Amino acid sequence: MSADDYGVLQPHLESVAMEKDSVLEECDQAIGHVWFPNTGLGSIMAFTPHGDRVEAGLFGREGMSGTALSMGADRTPLKTLMQVGGEGVRIEAGAFRQAIEQSRTLHTLVLRYGQSLAIQTAYTALTNVTHPVEVRLARWLLMAHDRADGDELSLTHEYMAVMLAVRRPSVTTALHVLEGNRLIRGTRGVVTVRDRAALEEFADGSYGKPEAEYGRLIGPFFT
Repeated sequence: MSADDYGVLQPHLESVAMEKDSVLEECDQAIGHVWFPNTGLGSIMAFTPHGDRVEAGLFGREGMSGTALSMGADRTPLKTLMQVGGEGVRIEAGAFRQAIEQSRTLHTLVLRYGQSLAIQTAYTALTNVTHPVEVRLARWLLMAHDRADGDELSLTHEYMAVMLAVRRPSVTTALHVLEGNRLIRGTRGVVTVRDRAALEEFADGSYGKPEAEYGRLIGPFFT
């Protein structure tokens, strides 16, 4: 964002630890703060009445929570939590509303981010329907890699199973496929990206469109 728009937010920003599993937004409860991670990985989760869950959106240092506030809503039926811990800043919801009312350019930027997140969600749905688990996992690892420092990702099989809405053995099999193609290396709780370009090719078009939309609306998406 511009220096002027950051200046509108800066007096209200609080530096915070964003620990793994900490809840940023609870289902159907008023949003208290907007969170901006500097490190770590946030997940937007959808739940069934029976407790089944799937990841509907993913963000890190390129994004934020609380996009519903910019669209005139004060809550959402989705839950946002930190899947990989980190640190960042937050702003109280009321102060955030005042900031986007004060600055049209800031409000536009937040709305553009909301658009890019909506495209990401659409491609998650498309990928889940049209691609096998190993391709879906390749896409998800690329997205996580975008938001990480370095090639090592601290991820458990259980966590990846939740993100992809599959059983844990399916994740294990998919990881073996990616390892067999020398795209990644997996050890206990850590996945290392070995060949980024080949992993993108393996993702078979499921990765890239949301990232390009972010670049079109906001700026180059980091890799």
